[in-house]
Amino acid sequence: MNRADCSSVYVGIIDEGIMYSHSDLAGNVWTNPHDPVDGIDNDGNGYIDDIRGWDFAGNDNSVYDGTGDDHGTHVSGTVAAKGGNGIGVAGVCWTAQLISAKFLGANGGTTANAIKAVDYFTDLKTRHGLNVVATNNSWGGGGYSSGLFDAIQRANTNNILFIAAAGNSGLNLDVSPSYPASYTNSNLIAVAAIDSKGNLASWSNYGSTSVDLGAPGVGILSTIPRKNNQSAYGSYSGTSMATPHVTGAAALYAAAHPGSSAADIKKALLSGGVQTGSLTGKTVTGRRLNICSSSCP
Repeated sequence: MNRADCSSVYVGIIDEGIMYSHSDLAGNVWTNPHDPVDGIDNDGNGYIDDIRGWDFAGNDNSVYDGTGDDHGTHVSGTVAAKGGNGIGVAGVCWTAQLISAKFLGANGGTTANAIKAVDYFTDLKTRHGLNVVATNNSWGGGGYSSGLFDAIQRANTNNILFIAAAGNSGLNLDVSPSYPASYTNSNLIAVAAIDSKGNLASWSNYGSTSVDLGAPGVGILSTIPRKNNQSAYGSYSGTSMATPHVTGAAALYAAAHPGSSAADIKKALLSGGVQTGSLTGKTVTGRRLNICSSSCP
């Protein structure tokens, strides 16, 4: 069962958009009280009517543009699909508030827009006091960017975790870095994928010094859109699916331990994991995520 009221905790989904009308997500997607839809940038952040977040790929406020936003909707459900409502699935943190920073579109995304997305959440926290605990980053690609490193560091300064998918190429990131998972910011948690038996997925990236822990990422059922805006569910696999388990756990810990810093939350998640043979020598901790270690009665 859900162990904490997460309604005061906010999570940024830096990804595709979110189907905010999905029956298992509706009510858990943020509505911006500082910028109502009136054609004016009331909150002065440079984004007009960013009522549920912002579409950096399209440079507009439409954070859901149809079935192509299935990936962002799927990871959102793992973080915060409603629990106890008798339908569908339950996310890790049933009532966490999701904010969309859509920077991935039909043609992928750019590092420049990823930087804008990270800074969007830092601004929400610093100027409006929004309790943004973490951003979920189930994406990768491109080389090292000092600009993105600096944006993640600005988030770190403001106690926002950057939780990143390790990637799906079966690579040792100690030898072959992949970004953003391979950035060295102290607020970053890189996540590998395991299956239901605790085995490291054959395609999951890993690294004894660069990937922090494992989480379920094989055959994960979560929220997706169907045509005509129908709510649906689908089973996906990838480190993209493992990452939002950790993000949801971060939100749950923050709800159960108000005032915790990003460093506090990261330490709790990494130290509280279960030692797992398939992750020994493959991750920093050799552990898989154990939500109950820090947030169960």
